[in-house]
Amino acid sequence: MPTETVGDPLADTSRIEYMGGYINEALKAYEVDGVRLKGYTAASLMDSFEWLNGYTVGFGLYHMDFTDPNKPRTPKFSAHFYFQVMKDNGFPTNDDERMLYGEFPQGFLWSTATASYQIEGGWRADGKGLSIWDKFAHTPLRIFENDNGDIACDSYNKIDEDIAILKQLRVNHYRFSISWTRILPDGTKNYINEAGFSYYDRLVNALLAANIQPHVTLYHWDLPLALQNVGGWENDTIVERFSDYADIVFSRLGDRVKLWVTINEPYNVAMVGHGYGVAAPGISFRPGTLPYIVGHNLIKAHAEAWHLYNDKYRAKQNGKVSITINSDWSEPRNPYKQEDIDAARRVIQFYIGWFAHPIFNGDYSEMMKTIIRERSLAAGLTQSRLPEFTPEEIKRIKGTYDYFGFNHYTTVLAFPVEYGNLQHYDGDRILNFIKEEYGNPMIIITENGISERGPVDLKDSHRSYYYEKYINQMLKANLLDGVDVRGYTTWSLMDNLEWATGFAERFGHFYVNRSDPKVPRVAKESVSFYSTIINCNGFPDPASGPHDCMKQEPEGRNLQQNQAQCERPSATTDWGFERTEQRHKKNTEALI
Repeated sequence: MPTETVGDPLADTSRIEYMGGYINEALKAYEVDGVRLKGYTAASLMDSFEWLNGYTVGFGLYHMDFTDPNKPRTPKFSAHFYFQVMKDNGFPTNDDERMLYGEFPQGFLWSTATASYQIEGGWRADGKGLSIWDKFAHTPLRIFENDNGDIACDSYNKIDEDIAILKQLRVNHYRFSISWTRILPDGTKNYINEAGFSYYDRLVNALLAANIQPHVTLYHWDLPLALQNVGGWENDTIVERFSDYADIVFSRLGDRVKLWVTINEPYNVAMVGHGYGVAAPGISFRPGTLPYIVGHNLIKAHAEAWHLYNDKYRAKQNGKVSITINSDWSEPRNPYKQEDIDAARRVIQFYIGWFAHPIFNGDYSEMMKTIIRERSLAAGLTQSRLPEFTPEEIKRIKGTYDYFGFNHYTTVLAFPVEYGNLQHYDGDRILNFIKEEYGNPMIIITENGISERGPVDLKDSHRSYYYEKYINQMLKANLLDGVDVRGYTTWSLMDNLEWATGFAERFGHFYVNRSDPKVPRVAKESVSFYSTIINCNGFPDPASGPHDCMKQEPEGRNLQQNQAQCERPSATTDWGFERTEQRHKKNTEALI
C-alpha cells in the first residue's frame, strides 16, 4: 500500500489508485477466473508506528496528528473511496454511464463544424486581406513545425468536395465561419471584396441545394490585421467595426442563413490570444489586465450585432443570433472538501460566467467582480482590473441571445492550487448547470470533439466511443432532466490546421491527405458511426430491433480503400481529450 510522506496528508490519491487497481483485479479473479475469494482487508485503519520507519510514513485510511495530545483521527480521501467501494460491494456501472435508449425531438439539429482559417486556404486569393492568423502563422516558432493556413484543406477551391462529404455524414446543418478579410480586406466597410463574397454565396447555395442548413459564425478568431494594427479588440472602435461587418454579411446572406454565431469562444480570444499569448495576436505581457479589456469589448460587440439583427433584419429574415461560449465542466478534486467544491464553482464562473452572465443578466457575476476587485486592490491597484459596464450598457447587453451556443470538450478537476484534465463524460451535468443558472435557454452544442496525433489511422474507434458517450449524456439531459437542447455539432468535419498545433492534431471525421496535390478528403470510421446516430435521431433500443435506420451505410468507398490513401497507416495514435488552446489553462488563481 502506498504511503504519503509529503504534501497534504489527506490527499492520498496514489493510495486510491492502488486500492482501486487491486480490488478490481481481485474482482476479476473472482468473477472471471473462479478464484474462491472471500474478502479484502485494507492496511491500515489509521497511521501508526511503522516499525523501523517510526511515524515518518503513514499507511492509514485515517490521518493521525501525533502532535496533538488528543490524537484526532481524520479521514483521508482513500477512506471515502473505500467506504463507497464497500457500500457498492464492488464497482457497479455508474448511473451516469449507463446507456439510455431513446430519440431526440423531431427537427433536432445535427451538425459538424469548421472555421475559415483552418480549412479555406487561398490566403491571398482574389483580393483577400491579411488576418492576425496570417501574420501569427508566418512568425517562426509560433506554430508546430511552422505549419500555416496558406493552403490548409483548400476549401476555398473545393466547395463540391466539401458538400459531398457533408452529405456522406448526413448532417442537416453545417457550421462554418466567414473570413472577415475575405470580404472586407482592411476590416472596414470602405471596400467590399465581391470575389470573396462570391465564395460564401456559392457555399450557402450549395448547402441549401443539398438540404443542409448553414450555421454561420461571423468571427472565429481571424481578425483583420489592419484592425489589429490600431489596437484590435483592445480598441473601443472595434465594436463599431464589427457591427459594420455584421451588417454587410446579414444583408447579403441573411435571406438564406437562419442561424448565426457572432463570436466563437470569446474566452479563448481574450485569454489565450491576449493573456497566454499562444494564439493570435500572441500578446502575453499584460495577462492580468488586457484579457478583461478585450473580453469587455467582445461582449459589447456581440450585443451591438445582436441588436442590429433584431432591429433591422429579424422581421424580414426570421433568423436566430447568439454567441458561442466554451467551457469545461469542473469537478472538485475532493467532493468532501469545501475549498475544492468552491474552486470548482469558481472555474465555471470564470469560464461560462465571464461572458454568459452579462449576456443573460446584463453584468458580470458578483463572484467574479468581488474576486478580481479584491485581488486588484491587494496588488496595489486603485481599482479593479475588470472594467465596468455603464447602466446604459447593462440594459443594452442583457438578453442579447436567441439560444445558448456552447462548445464543450472535457472535464477538469478543481482545487485551489492547480487542476488537471479528467476523461469524464459530464455533458449532462454542464447542460444542467446552464439550465439552472440561465433559466433553461434553448441550447445548441456548437462544438464537441476529440483529437488524435501520430500516424494516421482511419479506424478512429476512440472518436466513436467519445461521441457515443457525450451524445448519450445529452440525450439524458434532454429526456430525463428537461434541458432544452436542440442541436449537436461535432468538431470537426475534417482534419485541419488546429491553431498552434498545426496539422499534427486531428479532430476530423475525414482525413485530409495534404501530401496529395488534390488534397482529397478520406472518410474515417466515425463517419459511419455518427451518420447512423443522425439517421436514427438518437439511440434505438436494440431489444426492440431490428431498426432500419441502423442498416444504412454512408456513401463512398469502404474503409480499406480509404486507408490506402493515408500517408502512414498505423493503429498507434496519441488521443487527445480537449482542444489545444484549452491545454494552456492555468490554475484557478491565475485566472483572476
